[in-house]
Amino acid sequence: MRLTALTLLLALPALHADEGMWTFDNLPTKKIQAQYGWAPDQAWLDHVRLSAVRFPGGSGSFVSKDGLVLTNHHVGHGWTQSVSDPKHDYVKNGFVAMSREQEIKVPGLALFTLLEMEDVTAQIEKAVPAGADEQAAAKAKAAALAALVKEQSARTGLDCQSVSLYQGGQVWIYRYKKHTDVRLVMSPEYGIAAFGKDWDNFSWPRHDLDFSLFRVYENGKPYAPAHHLAWTAKGVSFGDLTFTVGHPGRTSRLETLAQMEAKRDVTNPMAIRSLDRGRAALHAYAAKGEEQARQVSAQIMGIENGYKVVVGETEGLKDKEAMAKVAAAETELRAKVAADPKLKALAGDSWTKIEEAVAQQKGLARETFLAGAFRDEVMGTAIALTRYAAEMQKPADQRLPQYRDEKGLAAMKHRMKGEESLQAEQERLMLQGALTSAQQELPADHPVVQMLLGGKTPEAAAKALVTGTRLLDPAARAALIDGDPKAILESSDPALALARQLAPRLEATQKKQQALQAVISEHLTRIAKARFAAYGTSTYPDATFTLRLSYGAVATYPSAGTLAQPFTTFAGLYDRAAAWGPKAEEGSWELPQRWVERRDKLNLYTPYNFISSNDIIGGNSGSPVVDKRGELVGLAFDGNIESNAGRYYFDSRVNRCLSVDARAIVEALGKVYDAKHLVAELTGK
Repeated sequence: MRLTALTLLLALPALHADEGMWTFDNLPTKKIQAQYGWAPDQAWLDHVRLSAVRFPGGSGSFVSKDGLVLTNHHVGHGWTQSVSDPKHDYVKNGFVAMSREQEIKVPGLALFTLLEMEDVTAQIEKAVPAGADEQAAAKAKAAALAALVKEQSARTGLDCQSVSLYQGGQVWIYRYKKHTDVRLVMSPEYGIAAFGKDWDNFSWPRHDLDFSLFRVYENGKPYAPAHHLAWTAKGVSFGDLTFTVGHPGRTSRLETLAQMEAKRDVTNPMAIRSLDRGRAALHAYAAKGEEQARQVSAQIMGIENGYKVVVGETEGLKDKEAMAKVAAAETELRAKVAADPKLKALAGDSWTKIEEAVAQQKGLARETFLAGAFRDEVMGTAIALTRYAAEMQKPADQRLPQYRDEKGLAAMKHRMKGEESLQAEQERLMLQGALTSAQQELPADHPVVQMLLGGKTPEAAAKALVTGTRLLDPAARAALIDGDPKAILESSDPALALARQLAPRLEATQKKQQALQAVISEHLTRIAKARFAAYGTSTYPDATFTLRLSYGAVATYPSAGTLAQPFTTFAGLYDRAAAWGPKAEEGSWELPQRWVERRDKLNLYTPYNFISSNDIIGGNSGSPVVDKRGELVGLAFDGNIESNAGRYYFDSRVNRCLSVDARAIVEALGKVYDAKHLVAELTGK
């Protein structure tokens, strides 16, 4: 036993090279080859890229020739909830389509496959007039990029999207195939997909069957993708090389120290307080009954996850040892810039310019934060409607870019309409939380507080607004959007009246922030160019919710005075359920009934979850974990609590990716859910 632990511990130093969320055009293959004795070739890279799909907020992959798509249960949670109803709660009770005819179409869900990528940096740079200041340069680049995206979309028929990498140092256009007919095939019960609920979130060991299956259709028939991932026949073992293929949402590792410190000291603490109020409001609504709990289950899961993420990020920014390394890296780059006349002319004063802009942003932070604090649909919709109506009064060429493009405008109007009636009590509680934020974050005599509360308490103001507005009704929203925009600006609806009062203040704050952000963006771009000159492409860009590849190995790490186990098993699942009992913490470790009944059918020693040193972050949820054969061996679903600082830096000692083992998925499908047809489709057997 001691020998095994020592062997695992000795493996830890080899993990230092596993950092990075790499673009497909710039994978460090030489480094991978040197460390693991193997590296992917272009055919391998093309295969996994074309097998990957992007979900709203997450990742997934094609896993059969008939368009079957694998992702996390929590990525599909909201969509599964959207096709549920009071009689059919597919989130709570699970769902299995026993035939293609039983697969449920999911309205509004669209998936994207990345087909082509083009570097357009040179074309965009040429659009900037000589001598332009930061704001003029940003405006010229945005206009040139929008025109290029529009032209390519029309020419290719693909969904073309702009991508800024290396803080604007590179600009790309990614061309996607969009899949709009997506159907739910299989989703396990929430109790097994999120076993341990929020208590176990970001923890290890874990026992979560966090997967769902969807199917893409085209022209009414199952879609036949050109590429899909084969299911592993062998499985994965300790030390094996693994790759995650997914869409990490956002990192800030290339930001300056001044930016990180502002988040640590100002913006993150405000976000934590706001998320805490939002959590309280949602839990208060869920406590009113089973149907209310069903309605907000996805929102609760999302906000609890977000709360832990921001708390973890903030703790990471307070880690003196880690932040000293960040500061040392910045000092090294600044020294290289200062020593080179060309780089000094390019970016010598850029850090100072950013520090000055960040200092001004701190002064605007509370008002800026409140602009996005309305988590209720009513005020969020009212503000969006007011902005839309004001922009539509202008000539087309004078509107903001998002109000000019017909396709984008149609999508915006569709989102504002919504398809469901809003729940008044839920809206009241969420609005009350936002108003409480305003009252506590701003002085009592602040004009925004006066506008929002009008002398009332947050509870009374929220009740009056929600009782008086018609925006809860989708028909009323549709009538406003489909009618004359002038009617929105003249409406006596209390939500719209309040939005009109707030609009000038919000717009003024937004303009100040945009001016400051233009300065920051311009100088981050200059720093990025200096970094290129100093280090080349040996660095990777910050995450942008675009397709990336990270590599690592199944690995342990020091935890709680011992070593974390690389795998869990079904035996561990049942042990944890028995140890806690079904009533602990509102049933957080209670097994769904069919899992109690089918225990004896399972091979309890089947690997269930595993950890690896792959560099991931939010947005990677649902990423396939593949081996060097390009076979799917797992499904990334979380990181450990230590990985939450990964937005700002990667700590190879402890950052770990948590995945569902592919062997557990087929074991459960066949023996718990009687879905042998899906096992056959996945494994080809």
